[in-house]
Amino acid sequence: MLNGNIVRRRANFALLLSGLALLLTSVPAVAQQDAWQGPLTAAPKWGPFLDVEGMVGTKRRIGELDLFVPLAQNERTLLFSDFRFKADDQNSLEGNLGLGARHMLPGGWNAGGYGYFDRRRSPNYNTFNQLTFGAEMLGTNFDFRANTYWPVGQTWASMGTTGGGPATAVVSGTALSVTIPGSTTSTEYALTGFDAEAGVRVPIFDTKGPYDLRFYAGGYRFSDGVTPVIAGPRLRLEFTNYRIPELWGGTRLMTGVEWQYDDVRGSQAFASLRLRVPLQAEPRRGTLTYQERRMTDPIVRDVDIVSQVQKIITPSVTEAATETASGQAITAISSATTTGAALPGAVTAAGVDSFVVLEGTFNTGASNVQTRVGQTLMGAGQLAVRTASGRTVTASLPGATIAATNASTNGGAVTLQAGSSLIGMTVTNAFSGGTGGAAVRMADTAGNLTIRNNTLIVTQSGANGAVGLSGSTGQTNTLISGNTITVTGSGAATMTALSLNGAGGSAFTVVGNTLSASGGTTNNMVTLNSATIVTGSTGNVRGSGACNGVATSGSIGFTNGTTCP
Repeated sequence: MLNGNIVRRRANFALLLSGLALLLTSVPAVAQQDAWQGPLTAAPKWGPFLDVEGMVGTKRRIGELDLFVPLAQNERTLLFSDFRFKADDQNSLEGNLGLGARHMLPGGWNAGGYGYFDRRRSPNYNTFNQLTFGAEMLGTNFDFRANTYWPVGQTWASMGTTGGGPATAVVSGTALSVTIPGSTTSTEYALTGFDAEAGVRVPIFDTKGPYDLRFYAGGYRFSDGVTPVIAGPRLRLEFTNYRIPELWGGTRLMTGVEWQYDDVRGSQAFASLRLRVPLQAEPRRGTLTYQERRMTDPIVRDVDIVSQVQKIITPSVTEAATETASGQAITAISSATTTGAALPGAVTAAGVDSFVVLEGTFNTGASNVQTRVGQTLMGAGQLAVRTASGRTVTASLPGATIAATNASTNGGAVTLQAGSSLIGMTVTNAFSGGTGGAAVRMADTAGNLTIRNNTLIVTQSGANGAVGLSGSTGQTNTLISGNTITVTGSGAATMTALSLNGAGGSAFTVVGNTLSASGGTTNNMVTLNSATIVTGSTGNVRGSGACNGVATSGSIGFTNGTTCP
C-alpha cells in the first residue's frame, strides 16, 4: 500500500509539472498577435508591488510581506515571480519563492499556474522544505483554485524523549520489584497535502466599480502515513477595494475573514487586512478592466508548510525480578521484614552461589554475618536483572547498611567466604572493648573475592585496636576496588584502614579506594604483611595514616604520586 501511494504521488507530481509547463509554453502561442513586453517597457500594463498583510486568529497571529514582480507580459499574458516572507507569534518563520503565469481567456476567465519552493522553521525550531504547485481559473462570477504540497529533503525531525531514565528496584517480599519509568518520544513530520476551493462573486457591487466581494468554500487534506490525517472544510469571505482616493494610484486594500476545522487542530478563524503598495508608476493602471485587475490578485494557498508532532508514549511498567540477567537466582531481604538479629540466618539460608540483595538498615549488634561460598551481598548499585515478562533491564538498587556493635576482629561485622562478593554496602562497627573491632574480614583461604564500592566504617572507643578491612591467608585473586574505608579511634592502640597478609599465596588488586586511619596511638592507612600486590593497583586516595610493612611484590599507588610500600 505504501509503495502504491508513492507511485500515485509521483504520477500526480509529474502531471502537475506537465500542466504548468503546458501553460507556460502554450499561452504565448495563443497570444502571439501581442508583442511581449519585458521589464524595460515604457508603459507596462502590470507593475511590481509589495503587499503587507496582517492576520489575527483565534490561535495565533501572522504577519506577511509579499513581493510581486512581473517578468514578461503582453496584452493578455503575464509571467511573474512572487516572493513571500511570513512570521507568527509562535516562533514560526517561512519563506516562499514562486514563479507563475496568468493568461486572459475570452469570456472573462483568467487561467493561471504557479510553483513555489517553501522553507519553514516550525514553532518547534525544526526546518522543513516543500514544493507547492497550483492552478486557478479566475472568472467574473466564479473562481476555482487547487494546490498540492510536497515536502522534500528531510521530512521529519526528532524532538527527543522526555521522562524515562534508569529503572529502579525495591525489595518486595523475597523478590525485587523493578519499575521502568515511562517516557514520551516526540517527532515532527512535514505533511503532504492538497487544498481546493470554489468562489462566487457576491453581486452587490458592479464589476466596473472599485469594490469586489467574493465568498469561497473549499477543503484541505494533509497526511504522511504516520500521524493522523488533517482534513476539513475551509470558508472565506474576501472584500477588495481597488481604488483608494486618499492614497496613490494602484493601491489596493483587501480585508477578509476565514474559518476552518479539522479533528487534529480544531477550529481556527482569522481576520485579515492586506495593503498593496505599488513600486512603480503605471499610467495604464487606471484604465484596467475588471478582468485585467484580477491578473494580479494574490495567489491563495495554505499559509504554512503543514507539520504535525507525533508523540509515542511508553507507559511506566512495574514487574517482579527474581533472577539476574545472567540467570542467577535473587534472594531479596529487607530490614522492613527481617531484623538485624535474623540477618545472619537469612543470608546463610540463601545458600551457596546465591545473589542476595539487601535493602534498609540491619542493626546486627555483635552478630557476625557470614557469606556462603560463591555468594554475593549487594546493597546500592546498578544490577542487570530479568523481569517476570522476560525483559532485561538495569535497575538502580536502593542500598543497605549493616550496623554492628562490638563485632570483634575475629569475624568483624561481615566475614567473606571463598568466591563471595560484597558490593555497594555500608558496613559499620561501633566497638568499645574486647579484642578490637573490624568492619569486614576475609576468611582464611577465601580466595577469588570481590569487595567493590562499599563504605566501611569502624569507630573504636575502647583500649584495643580496630581494622576496616582485613585479609588473612590464601586470599588469591582478590579485588578491592572503589571502597571508602575509615577507621577512627579514641587515643588507644592501633587503627588500621586496610590490612593485607601475604601468607598462603594471597594476591590483591587494590584500585580506586579511599583509605584513612586516625585517633589511635598508631594510625596505619595500610598495613602489609609480605602481601603480593598485583600490577595495576593504582588510583587510590591517601587519607590520614601511615603505610606500614612490606610487600612480597608490587605496590599500592595513590593519586598524589606516592606508593605503599
